[in-house]
Amino acid sequence: MAKKIEQNKFEIGGETDMRKLVLFMHVSLDGYASDSNGGLDWIPYNEEFEKYAEEIVAEVGAPVYGRTTYRMMESYWPTVLDNPNASRHDMEHAKWLQDVKKIVISTTMDKVEWNNTMLIKDNIAEEIKVLKEQPGKNLVIFGSPGAAKTLLKLGLIDEFLLTICPVVLGGGKSVFDGGEKIRLKLLSSRTLKSGIIAAAMSWRNSCTRSSAN
Repeated sequence: MAKKIEQNKFEIGGETDMRKLVLFMHVSLDGYASDSNGGLDWIPYNEEFEKYAEEIVAEVGAPVYGRTTYRMMESYWPTVLDNPNASRHDMEHAKWLQDVKKIVISTTMDKVEWNNTMLIKDNIAEEIKVLKEQPGKNLVIFGSPGAAKTLLKLGLIDEFLLTICPVVLGGGKSVFDGGEKIRLKLLSSRTLKSGIIAAAMSWRNSCTRSSAN
């Protein structure tokens, strides 16, 4: 049975012997992860959402990015460390990103320069499976619809944490437009005051998961 959890807590899955790969993505009501211009300004970001994001980050062992999202993160967050006017949230997140092991999924990049970053260029399925077997908290894909679609097709995503925003974009980039039916079960849900519904889901059964390969 799906569960609503306490207002100040949100969990990603439960304790397992192997780390999971979780997709954390903001989506519109019609299923898009970005608008037709690649923009994200439709996400109702406020203090409550900021605190929610902090809860999620606290459960992340390593963030996973695609090339485009990685480039955006790499160009912005290191600069926050030198910004005396940065908010507490931004400074803490910048420090976390500086120290945490980061993973980039890209077949076109040849190297990464942000410290503590691992590039997975080939043998994606094998590399992710090795990372899952290592001790620690879960691997979490932040946005990155292109990389997420690849990982979904390979059957590597274990859980989905979607923040469903109260907006219809009418077009844009989606992870779930590959023509495959995906059956999921709701693990937990939470509604923010902005109207965002945060829903944690996993595969309904192993058969539906294998059909995504």
